[in-house]
Amino acid sequence: MLNGRDPRIDFFRGLALIFIFWDHVPHNPLANITVQNFGFSDAAEIFVFLAGYAAVLAYGKILQREGYLFACLKILRRVWTLYVAHIFLLALLMGIVIFANSHIETRDLVQEMGLGYFLSDTQQALMDELLLRFKPNLTDPLPLYIVLILSLPLTLPLLVYVPNVMVAISVAVYLLAPWQGWNLPASNGGVWYFNPITWQCLFILGGAAALRSPSRAEARPLLRQPLFVAAALYVLVTCVITLSWRWPEVHDAWMPRVIGEWLYPISKTDLSPVRLLHFLALAYVTAKLLPDVGWTQQWLALQLARMGRYSLEVFCLGVVLAPLADMLNAMAGDSLAIKLCTALAGAVLMGVLAAWLDLNKRLDQRYASRAVVATT
Repeated sequence: MLNGRDPRIDFFRGLALIFIFWDHVPHNPLANITVQNFGFSDAAEIFVFLAGYAAVLAYGKILQREGYLFACLKILRRVWTLYVAHIFLLALLMGIVIFANSHIETRDLVQEMGLGYFLSDTQQALMDELLLRFKPNLTDPLPLYIVLILSLPLTLPLLVYVPNVMVAISVAVYLLAPWQGWNLPASNGGVWYFNPITWQCLFILGGAAALRSPSRAEARPLLRQPLFVAAALYVLVTCVITLSWRWPEVHDAWMPRVIGEWLYPISKTDLSPVRLLHFLALAYVTAKLLPDVGWTQQWLALQLARMGRYSLEVFCLGVVLAPLADMLNAMAGDSLAIKLCTALAGAVLMGVLAAWLDLNKRLDQRYASRAVVATT
């Protein structure tokens, strides 16, 4: 049985979009407070997990009400929208990066953004772009999202009707993929930075979470709940390890060599198990510590939730704002004030876009309702 939409989902999607933007602006001081600095996972895990939650919540209801074929049509229409956004975003991003690069003398933004391939072999790069194989820096999450949504006609019926079976299959594929070297090909003989064959596991787990019936809060204090204590301890330990990376001498002094050899490297491409476990523990602890008791109706929470509802458009805006913010920061030198201003201004603009889209949607609904009344 599908639940109603949890307002916390949109809030954390909006927060993840801001974190992604801040993390993608080099030397941005606000990037030091994003989730990637305090554990093994980062905003990408938040985005993919909640994308799975939202997708199954939306298309699962269509599957139950209208049937499989209608649900597939809705999914394919969404995939087409995402694909067009991907093509448009790459064209816009290339223009902005080339413009920004002409204003920075000390760095080559074209190479840093992975656009050198496009300039050196434009014809092949255009073909790779259409096949989702050419993905400049900052744009990787969108092709991943396209593939995950495109997989829903296969995974959605299993998730809705036999969720345990689907989760078991997903986890098995996730464990086999790194061992067998499964990934999708990318341009220049590479592979996808976000391996969809492993990241699908997080997407599926998000969808499975949307199917869970709301459970009553345990009467016992949190510190007497073993699962919460274990998850919180894991989050705390990973936070300490991550913070120690800032001081390599300290990290090397206290980290046992055997554990270090087992732990590293922590692969983002294949969604290393310690990353996956960190995100699941963090999500569980956060859900326990922040139940929906009205805080989602506060002004700032509502703004972030609105951004989360228009995640595609807001994400695309964040991608094109990042090189512009980088350009302004580079032109201003080491000015901390400018770096803070560009980071905050970008977040505000993302919020303004979401407000504009929401206003247009409400106006369309109002005009549609008036037309129905007039017709009646």
